[in-house]
Amino acid sequence: MKADLLIKGGTILTLNDRMEVLEDHCLVIESGKIIQICPFAKLKCDPAETIDASGCLVMPGMINTHSHLPMTYFRGLADDLPLDTWLNKYIWPLEAKLIDHDFVFDASVHGAAEMIHSGITLTNDMYFQMSAIADACSLAGLRVIVAEAMIDSKPGGDTAIESIGRKVLELREKYADNPLVDFSLAPHAIYTCSEATLRRSAEEAVKHGLLLHMHLSETKSERESCLHTHLKSPVQYLRDLGVLEARCVFAHGVWVDEVEMAMLASAHASIALCTDSNLKLASGIAPIKAYREKGVRLSLATDGVASNNNLDLLAEMDFTAKLHKVINHDPAFLPAEELVRMATIEAARALGKGDELGSLEEGKAADLLVLNLQELEAQPLYNPYSHLVYALNSHSIRDVVIAGSIVMRSHKLVNVNETELISKAQSYKARILAEQ
Repeated sequence: MKADLLIKGGTILTLNDRMEVLEDHCLVIESGKIIQICPFAKLKCDPAETIDASGCLVMPGMINTHSHLPMTYFRGLADDLPLDTWLNKYIWPLEAKLIDHDFVFDASVHGAAEMIHSGITLTNDMYFQMSAIADACSLAGLRVIVAEAMIDSKPGGDTAIESIGRKVLELREKYADNPLVDFSLAPHAIYTCSEATLRRSAEEAVKHGLLLHMHLSETKSERESCLHTHLKSPVQYLRDLGVLEARCVFAHGVWVDEVEMAMLASAHASIALCTDSNLKLASGIAPIKAYREKGVRLSLATDGVASNNNLDLLAEMDFTAKLHKVINHDPAFLPAEELVRMATIEAARALGKGDELGSLEEGKAADLLVLNLQELEAQPLYNPYSHLVYALNSHSIRDVVIAGSIVMRSHKLVNVNETELISKAQSYKARILAEQ
């Protein structure tokens, strides 16, 4: 049997429904798909290329369910500020001066490269200049769902209601042959979008089977403003506008009560948890225990680099687990295996891609990571899930395969030059500082 790529050796975490952990097995990859998983002793294959994963963990690529890739160049620019001040006095004024196709493309290539280093193989992104983000991620080899943020209240950002969804559908057709790229709708938030924008976004998402991606109840003041303005909680307001009829990914969900949770649980909705970002901006702590009790779907996300400062989902898993053990006074809360599922198969399901991504199974896309265990901090190994959450970090990720192509080999990116990316970021720094 011919194959494009063979992954042999290592401990394979399938993340399938049986949560199988396989030893002495191999993955056979052809045309971007996993076509066979079998014991190495039974392998009959003539691969064009082989990755020897002996002494390593092999797992599905991680999925970031909420990001702002082009904000990578704003890393560390306006730290230690409340969200309203951060947005209104720093980020939005800078974006008004800087955002064009080249800026978004260059910053997105940098962010995509960083994500690959961190073991992220798909990101659900929200920003502007959608084609620039799509092209940047394609260059780096990263999967992406691209959504253009709709912000009515932003200068020059008034949304033409009748045009909502048109550009997304055009780009879907343009990139139809690109397996790495998909598109969604992203009304930014309740406080930046009109009722008409939210209602039309929901209608278009349902009509065309598009994911709807937006911020929700990130801060206490956001919730209080919605209650004051609309006399409804944020989730009830969105439900009454028809938003919950679509498949939704809501970023943050920090200030959500149990009545709202029941609404979310009964809809095609999930919460993208952004623990580091929420703590850094003092937005609050998402009520994960209550979400789990109500059956709300949860996944993990980094948010943008400007509000998190890194794109490391392994770090996000570690910090989320420990924080919520403490606040719930329960060391058994959020076991490591559950965190790993949130970053893989549960994230894929949240995005409507659970049939093709999120686990290592025959017929699914070949998106996977090889993590080196031959380091002092990785030995001895008793529980691989525990190691992923509490012991390993992004530097443990040796190889990354996306859609069957090796995009990072032995810690080195294959498709982009990291030295050039660093140099370009430094040149943009001077331009950004000049615009402040």
